[in-house]
Amino acid sequence: MYLELDSVFNTEGESVEFNYEFSLEDDSVVSPVKVIGSVYNKTGVVHLKADAKFDYSTSCAKCNKPLLKHANVPVRHFLLAHAESEDNDEFIVLDGMRLNLDELVSEDIFLSIPPRFLCKDDCKGLCSICGVDLNEQQCICRAPSDPRWDALKDMFNE
Repeated sequence: MYLELDSVFNTEGESVEFNYEFSLEDDSVVSPVKVIGSVYNKTGVVHLKADAKFDYSTSCAKCNKPLLKHANVPVRHFLLAHAESEDNDEFIVLDGMRLNLDELVSEDIFLSIPPRFLCKDDCKGLCSICGVDLNEQQCICRAPSDPRWDALKDMFNE
């Protein structure tokens, strides 16, 4: 969705509200992204304030159980029509008076999703030898011994 922001930049107190959905190009996002918010001019500074809500599927980083998560990502930015330097990450500098909202929201979503999830805080994961889920049962595996210590092991058996 593109927002035309000429009137917002040129008129103090002006605002543009939006409420729409779009599909994110990511296999893990299982619902449309619902975006609700506004762009407003407050004392000559243009603000973007929105929330993006969606569901996505992932898996536990330790036991690999599938997880379905709901996310609410806040999207907060200051907008500038032009700037002398674009090296500042605090502001979004527009090309003209038009904002590609889908692109900006998508970027904020990808930056906000954690790289790994756990099904529960105390997840025990999988046994590295037999692969059993340690949250559901105890395995009987013994960790293989390091062959470098075999000579010392024989010394204690005498």
